[in-house]
Amino acid sequence: MKKNPEVVRWFAEKKPKSEPALQKVRETILVADDRMTERVQYGTITFVCKDNMASFVQVANKHVTLMFNRGQLIQDRAKHPHLEGTGPNARFMRFADVAEARACGAELRDLTRRWCELMTSGGPSPSSPRSRRAPARQ
Repeated sequence: MKKNPEVVRWFAEKKPKSEPALQKVRETILVADDRMTERVQYGTITFVCKDNMASFVQVANKHVTLMFNRGQLIQDRAKHPHLEGTGPNARFMRFADVAEARACGAELRDLTRRWCELMTSGGPSPSSPRSRRAPARQ
């Protein structure tokens, strides 16, 4: 697992209440696919494979919320029952603690692999406006 020193410093400085669960989610995502990396962006941790896949949000809370910026592109409702949201783009996963993060490990690994595959196989371009909007209704 490739750990970014900037992210290690972020944890040391922020000392979030939910650090054990945050670290479990982080570890699960980073080991799921060698193409996945991490960085600090907009004051939080963001997971990246060519483009941003997901970020921790509301990190001051005791629970963990992971926002998949364009989760609609990789969501499979049958395989990802804990991925919340029905809007045109963002999806969320929430974890109360390490046990919940561990229990959702298979989903997180699958979402990570799907994102990396999409981003490296000629799927939606990170800069493509069409990849950020819901399909037009007919």
